Formats: sequence, structure tokens, C-alpha cells
Amino acid sequence: MKIKRSGSVVWQGGIKDGKGELSTESGALSSYPYGFASRFEGQKGSNPEELIAAAHAGCFTMALSKILGEAGFTAEKMETSAVCTLEKVDDGFAITGIDLALSGKVPGCSKEQFEELAGKAKAGCPVSKVLNTNITLSVTLED
Repeated sequence: MKIKRSGSVVWQGGIKDGKGELSTESGALSSYPYGFASRFEGQKGSNPEELIAAAHAGCFTMALSKILGEAGFTAEKMETSAVCTLEKVDDGFAITGIDLALSGKVPGCSKEQFEELAGKAKAGCPVSKVLNTNITLSVTLED
């Protein structure tokens, strides 16, 4: 099975005065604005790093749901946040890490089992596999 998904950008202008619009095949984003100010100066609009963070959190959590099911567990609830860090390095900028933070309520699952299965999901989810950066994971199991 091969699945292809697409996204696109229209950009006008230079790096600092220019602006772009992000769109996704599904329509979840349609001509959504982004630019230098939203990426580097915290102004309104999107940026590639937050999209990578959202994609990673989503992929990881779905992978963990599958792994939990294979181990005989069903999550009542899981929440994952991801922080994607962009830093200035010698030759420009690089994504230097992604920190995943997972909180979940999984009846019958011990903290040790949950941590082990989450580690497998972190290593095995497709987005983790494509990222060439340090990925950390913190896990909290709710009662």
C-alpha cells in the first residue's frame, strides 16, 4: 500500500517582506498565511515548525493507540503535545529537537507498560522515522 498526501505554498516577495499561503490537499489549511514574522517573530500566522509538531503529535498518538491495542489495552484518553525547536546553527537554521509530552488514561495498564509502549510508538511512528533530530518523550499515566 502506498499513500500520498500533498501540501502546497504560494510565496510572494523577499524573505522578510514576503508572505506565503499554506494549503493542504484535505482543505484543513487553505491559503493559510505564514511568513518571516510568524516564523521568527511570534506574530499571527503559521510556520513549518508548528505543522511538524502537530504532525508528529498526531502520528505518535495514533501509533501508540495501535500498539496499546495489540497489547490488549484501549486508551480512555491520550493527550500529546509536541514542541519543535528551531535554532540558529553555523550554516543557517536547523530543527534541533522535538519534545513529545504524553498524558494518558489507560485502564489496566501499568506506568511501566505505558512508558515501554510509548517508547515503541516514538521509535516506530512514520513521522519520527523521517525526522533527523533528537526526539525526547515524557510520559504521564493518569489514574
